[in-house]
Amino acid sequence: MPSFYPVVTSSQHSSTAAHTTLRPLALAVRLLACGMASAALPAYAQQADTAATEATTTLAPLTVTGARDAKVTEDSGSYTAEAARTATPLDLSLRETPQSVSVVTQQRIQDQDLQTILDVVNNATGVSVNRYETSRAQFNARGFEINALMIDGVPTIWEQPWSSGEIFSSLAMYDRVEIVRGANGLMAGSGDPSASLNLARKRANSSDLRGSVEVSGGTWDTYGTLGDVAMALNEAGTVRARLVGEYNEGDSWIDLHSNQRETLYGTMDIDLSDDTTLWFGMSHQQNNSDSPMWGGLPVWNADGTRTDWSRSKTTSAEWSKWDTTYDNYFVNLDHAFANGWLANLSYSRGERIADSYLLYLYGNPDFDPTTVDMGGSVGAYHVETTQDDFSLRFSGPIQLFQREHELAFGYINSKQEFDADARAGTPGAYPIADFPGYTGNVAEPSWANRSRYGEGEVEQQAFYGVTRLNMTDELKVILGARVNYYERDSDDIYSLEPTHIDVTQEVTPYAGIIYDLTEQLSAYASYTDIFLPQSVADASGQILEPIVGESTELGLKGEFYDGRLNASAALFQIKQDNLGVSTGVYLDPTTPALGFIYEASEGATSEGFELEVSGELAPGWNVSAGYTQFDIEDADGAAVNTLYPTKLLRTFTTYRFQGPLNKLTIGGGVNWQDSIHTYATNPAGDSEKIEQDAYALVNLMARYDITDNLSAQVNANNVTDEKYFDIFDAYGAMTYGEPRSVTATAKYRF
Repeated sequence: MPSFYPVVTSSQHSSTAAHTTLRPLALAVRLLACGMASAALPAYAQQADTAATEATTTLAPLTVTGARDAKVTEDSGSYTAEAARTATPLDLSLRETPQSVSVVTQQRIQDQDLQTILDVVNNATGVSVNRYETSRAQFNARGFEINALMIDGVPTIWEQPWSSGEIFSSLAMYDRVEIVRGANGLMAGSGDPSASLNLARKRANSSDLRGSVEVSGGTWDTYGTLGDVAMALNEAGTVRARLVGEYNEGDSWIDLHSNQRETLYGTMDIDLSDDTTLWFGMSHQQNNSDSPMWGGLPVWNADGTRTDWSRSKTTSAEWSKWDTTYDNYFVNLDHAFANGWLANLSYSRGERIADSYLLYLYGNPDFDPTTVDMGGSVGAYHVETTQDDFSLRFSGPIQLFQREHELAFGYINSKQEFDADARAGTPGAYPIADFPGYTGNVAEPSWANRSRYGEGEVEQQAFYGVTRLNMTDELKVILGARVNYYERDSDDIYSLEPTHIDVTQEVTPYAGIIYDLTEQLSAYASYTDIFLPQSVADASGQILEPIVGESTELGLKGEFYDGRLNASAALFQIKQDNLGVSTGVYLDPTTPALGFIYEASEGATSEGFELEVSGELAPGWNVSAGYTQFDIEDADGAAVNTLYPTKLLRTFTTYRFQGPLNKLTIGGGVNWQDSIHTYATNPAGDSEKIEQDAYALVNLMARYDITDNLSAQVNANNVTDEKYFDIFDAYGAMTYGEPRSVTATAKYRF
């Protein structure tokens, strides 16, 4: 595969340097499980002894210090949330936020059996996936790429070509996923004006012993187990802990391909006083992918006709693998001042490792088993990425003109270091005869020692501030800004010289206005933007200023039934400015490898509308439904990013029966998207359109509560067995989506 689109490489070869020394925080959180057992057992033993010897004494119930977090969706049974903090650092309800916001709640995650962030993006309003390989995919929204995932509001930079299993990030440790669409530079820093996906961790918020255990099995011999337990570690309930463990394993609809996923998450909350809480933890996620596809299936036969493969067809090899791990350590300190102000100090460290040994097949089959109709090349990569994030935030009320307002401000520093090595394979090329009969049985090459491929370092610092001014009882104005400092250094074996990008004092504004039309309905307008540094140069050799993505949004939001139902309608326009466009003239005619001269110009413009409703329509009836439609064009009026659907419908609903059938819940939904297309070079050397027609996927579920503690659930996805594909446009290849599948789950709560 060409070097400009690299990949990554196998666990028995992975470096262990990052794990030989435990940092103090890592050591503390890795001892969390032992701490839970050692602290909890004496406490519960003491309670048992007291009950036995003092039968007339009844202990008071344990309670958690502080009020319930309005953003938490666990145990709410709801498809909507009271508040979110992904658009601004203020705790605002969805109605009070002047942007399109969706929350995929814990109840919906359980009802739809959503297991990874990939599942969320495939089902949430306004976002979609182009899964062009088995182990890589591009998330997108409103015609632009999504560049990063956020964890508890901290962006984790995602080097998409060097995927480290991000699309398979397990949801086991998260309470909910918040999605803000449009530019979100105030919170995300740099990126495209697409969307921000924030994964909010589960907290150790229970002072009683409680938890759940579940087992599942399904199509393609898949099975899984998940355990989640929370408790207080002392009688007062001021020290609480939570431990989550998950294991999934199974084959897939693609020949040879299988996955194994492990997740371990532990966290503790310690109330140092009535006003101060320390909470920290760690997580470990590992995804081992055997025989993944690198690239996709050929679109054309050698004679120029279109192929029609079985969805089980593979281009991989029996020895191919792509293993990834992600370890995260975090610590937070929250303090509430007497005047209503809050302070948060946080630090997190993420360590990603990806190892891959891969086979890439290319060409067009001729269905003659005596001739070589496909070629193959191999690649093996080892990638290590570390990211350290530090933040300090203050928020609270202020008095101005005899009215109370809200203010939040803070500082954030994020630094990522990236290193990639490669291994040469002998033989490096594999001629494949009779590709239609190919089953992956090619010999594994001999791999050389690792050698340098590339490295990079990105550091972002920012100061931000935002205020919500309560102008009148009905009118609220939100104003904010973020001052960004961005520095990036990168180099690889194909570069003539290292690249350095330095952006100083890039200001990202935020403005919104909300007017309450009635007690349930508000009108809003907002302007947000985000910047994206670029590495191309002008005629003088100077790097162009960052691309700026500007979002303007107008809409209505409604909050009904005491907040149990949220609805919104939005009109939006997104513009890119300062996009570097090649002039076709070389920077240095004597050294073409230095590239072309670029000029700043207007980029793409996306315009459209969106409708969404989420929550409880009636007792026992939950619904989430959203429709998005937009057009995206470049400065010349030509359609761009045509691999991203411009019309999206996302629906899912459940109903729990009343009366004699009140133990039964049924549900279902439809995910529909419009056609997508791209152009690639066919066997005759001509540019030809590759198009996936519009399609709909139907999903169903049913759950029965056998007892108050035990339930059984069945989920069926793509029940009509729709055949569809995603496109790897760079190479004229395609990857088929998942056929019909069924999963059965048994869950016990205590």
